[in-house]
Amino acid sequence: MKYPAPLRPGSRIAITAFSSGVSEPCHSRLDRCLEYLRSKGFEVVEGECLRSDENYVSAPLESRARELTAFLLDDSIDAIMPPWGGEIAMDLLSVLDFDQIARANPKWLAGFSDISTLTSVITRQCDWATAHCANLMQLHSLQQEPLTANTLAYLGSTEAFTQYSSEKYQISGESYAENPDALLNLTEISRWKSLSGGQEDVEFSGRLIGGCLDTLCHLLGSEYLDLKGFHGRYQQDGVILFLENAELSPTALIRTLLGLKYRGIFKNLNGLLLGRNPSGTSHDQSLSYQQAMGYVLQDLEIPILYDVDIGHLPPNLTLINGAFANVFHTGDKGRIKQKLI
Repeated sequence: MKYPAPLRPGSRIAITAFSSGVSEPCHSRLDRCLEYLRSKGFEVVEGECLRSDENYVSAPLESRARELTAFLLDDSIDAIMPPWGGEIAMDLLSVLDFDQIARANPKWLAGFSDISTLTSVITRQCDWATAHCANLMQLHSLQQEPLTANTLAYLGSTEAFTQYSSEKYQISGESYAENPDALLNLTEISRWKSLSGGQEDVEFSGRLIGGCLDTLCHLLGSEYLDLKGFHGRYQQDGVILFLENAELSPTALIRTLLGLKYRGIFKNLNGLLLGRNPSGTSHDQSLSYQQAMGYVLQDLEIPILYDVDIGHLPPNLTLINGAFANVFHTGDKGRIKQKLI
């Protein structure tokens, strides 16, 4: 696994929206986040595919692909941070030259949601470590929540770092357009849970890879995200798959997980980490997300943790695709130690 250089004061961070861009009402928030990067000593390189958004993208496919490729190949760039996710970053996969990218020096590509459409694939295709973490638009100078506030510090790690489960999480936040200084609205108690339902301690390890279930469900098992090949490359370490649900209802979650199961995606895993699901139940109010997960996954003979700090109900762990991780769970708390080896 090839790890990008740790971020340090003076590192150059490119900002480009290869999925959804930032429309004018949110420019003030974007400016605050860019200033936060500068206050940490980073040089900010702002791309052209950023400050507009039409039909769910910042610019036409050719422009987004050209700018992202230029940053990925530019060895003066140390990291690429899109402002946030979006909907259709998948359209880039057929036009990016992954062989060419793999020959360049690795850069941090960081974010979650639709960003993971690219981060997971680049890790698999190019053997670059990438980061599933808080998005740039969440990195405000006044944000004190530890997992979010330390995102850049984790990307500055050289050998290993440990993160602990959050104390509280957000189910609903303020609009950045209405309040450019909005911080996480942490109202709910965080509890990591084991799908087995017991309170016994859980411990497992392996190489991390994963991202947003809504998009990766279409890629896992394809030529772009061949999990069998990833497992074969790191067979001695094993693999931990992490997934988070953005918009799938409980019944849609069942169908999606069954599709992955039928394709053998859950075979030979050392463990499975599932993020918090969106609030709500199925349309008839009878099926919970826990029941939906159990319906499909209860017969898997691997440790499965859910309601982990991953995804659209922040805060987010910084999970490094490709890193070797030790996962520990006791009661309703957990920790993850990642080794950059």
